[in-house]
Amino acid sequence: MKWLVATLTEKKIETPTATTLIFDVDGWPGHKPGQHVDVRLTAEDGYNAQRSYSMATPCDGSTVVLTIQTVDDGEVSPYLTSVIEVGEQVELRGPIGGWFVWDRQNPAPVLLVAGGSGIVPVMAMVRDRVRGEQRTPFRLVYSVRTPDEVMYAPELRRLPEGVDVSIHYTRRAPEGYRERVGRLNTSDLVAHGWPADIAPSCFVCGPTGFVESVANILVAEGHLPPRIKTERFGPAG
Repeated sequence: MKWLVATLTEKKIETPTATTLIFDVDGWPGHKPGQHVDVRLTAEDGYNAQRSYSMATPCDGSTVVLTIQTVDDGEVSPYLTSVIEVGEQVELRGPIGGWFVWDRQNPAPVLLVAGGSGIVPVMAMVRDRVRGEQRTPFRLVYSVRTPDEVMYAPELRRLPEGVDVSIHYTRRAPEGYRERVGRLNTSDLVAHGWPADIAPSCFVCGPTGFVESVANILVAEGHLPPRIKTERFGPAG
């Protein structure tokens, strides 16, 4: 894979700490929902830094969409979320990853479990399902700390029949929320996920500890490990 020039065409605030960036990438080869890219920034003195970010939408010509969570002491994310302006350019390399992807041809029900910004690659799967007018049953279990941190909130509220969304709060819930506030546990996943006996395809994305906890619960509930695909992230370095 070679580095390609990506021009920022649109910028949208998702939450107080997350921003969606839409790039036009000349020569982009296309991608599958769930894949990611490397982004490289180069300073005037030649120093460069790069980070990996998941793509938030399925393939659409030369368009690449990233939703990036700001890391306060990061080298790359603060520039992308707060500094870069429409018309400016960065370098992208990808698509990367062939394991954590959803294939429209697979008829199995889909369980998506996301923690925080782990919603980004699974949202690409949801959008691919909607765009392709697929009938595959989807269930999304989304864990966030507070209501302010829910990414894509308006879109999640208007998803079509067959895509069920359950949002869980770990620190503070909105008024009227009737479920337990706290980390996802077995009862949450049993109540809002799919039972193992229907053999769903499971995709889990989020911080390392979150992913390990959810994957262990799914295995304990009878889901076969080969059907559980995981993507995890943590601090660079």
